[in-house]
Formats: sequence, structure tokens, C-alpha cells
Amino acid sequence: MFANFDFDVIRRSLSYLFLDGMTFTLTLTGLATVGALVFGTLLALMRLSGSKPLVWFAGIYVDLMRSLPLVLVIFWFYFLVPYIGQWLTGSSRPMRVGAFTSSLVTFIIFEAAYFSEIMRAGIQSISKGQPAAAQALGLTYSQTMRYVVLPQAFRNMLPVLLTQTIVLFQDTSLVYVLSIPDFLGAASKVAQRDGRLVEMYLFAAVVYFAISCIASFGVRRLQARIAFVH
Repeated sequence: MFANFDFDVIRRSLSYLFLDGMTFTLTLTGLATVGALVFGTLLALMRLSGSKPLVWFAGIYVDLMRSLPLVLVIFWFYFLVPYIGQWLTGSSRPMRVGAFTSSLVTFIIFEAAYFSEIMRAGIQSISKGQPAAAQALGLTYSQTMRYVVLPQAFRNMLPVLLTQTIVLFQDTSLVYVLSIPDFLGAASKVAQRDGRLVEMYLFAAVVYFAISCIASFGVRRLQARIAFVH
């Protein structure tokens, strides 16, 4: 299988793979992580708020997202949302939703369900005496969460949040099904163009493996450092 392995096709494609493909993948990963973390934190606060409607809504949302295949959510948003937008706005044609916007929103709403459970565990790990002390000092609920609880929860859950980000980085390869030129999509285009499927898909696998392993090693080092500080 490797007798005719062509390394030159990889070398010729490096600029396209990394400047276009990997840039798209990392941008999508970064923006989706920030958006999912913000939305997920709001969902976690809703589940811990004690308000039955908020608890019910957040619980149903999290359970629904976690029970659906991500690739199905990607297809739903990309193909159905333009028609939903047309129906809501009364437009004569489907609403235009770009591939990047579609992918970004999909990953935010999907990954928020996972980030919310991580943040909920982090918030619950904080001693109940600290919020009580903050309220005794006159801080409101929102101030207590903002200045006392959430900073500590983020610190405690940082390794887990970063691990979920690595999973998100790997999951971004699913946008390939929409023919979006992320890293895997770029590798697939080169493979189809030059007829070098083995070389390009193997190289893509090695790159994903290397980045994920390096990131996981960094997370383990951070986790050990946090545990040492505690």
C-alpha cells in the first residue's frame, strides 16, 4: 500500500491545508468554544436557579442536545433554518445562512449542552458557605455568582473545559459533510483532485492525532499544577 506513497503531494498542499483549512478549523473551534461556554454557563445557572420553568427548559434542552447525533444537528440547521427564517419573516425566499455561520451556531448550541453540565458540576463543587458569606456581606445573587462562585468554578473545571474543547476541535471535522473547506475538507479536495486518497487522509489523521495529543498533554500538566496549588 505504501510502495507508491507520494510525499510530494503533501508538501505541495501544505500552504492550502494549513493557511486555509486549519485556519478555518481553529477559528471555528475558538469561536464555538467561547459561545458554547457562555451559553452553557447560562444554562447551568438556569438549572441551579430554583425556578421551575427555567430548570425545566434548561433540563429539556440539555437532554435533547445530548441525545442527538451532531452530524444530524449540522444538517438540520444548514438545510432547515433558512426555511424557518423564511416562515418567520414572511420572506418570499429562504433566508440566506452562510456555511461558516451555520457551522458556528450549530456547534455553539450543541456544545453548550456539554459545557453546561461541566459548569454545573463546577458551581456545585464550591462550598455553600462562600455564597452564604457573600450574601451576608450584602452581595446580590448575580454579584455572588459573578465575583465569588463563577471564578472558582471556572478554575476548578478548567482542565475538563479544555478537554471538551479538544473534543470540539475533533468534531469540527464533521463540517466536511457540508463541503466546507476545513482541514479535513481541504485534505479531501486535494485527495480527490490528485487521486491521492491514502496520502491525504493519512496525513490529516496524523495532524489531528498530533494536535490532540499535544493539547491533552498540556491539559494534564495544567491539571497537575492546579491540583498542586490546591
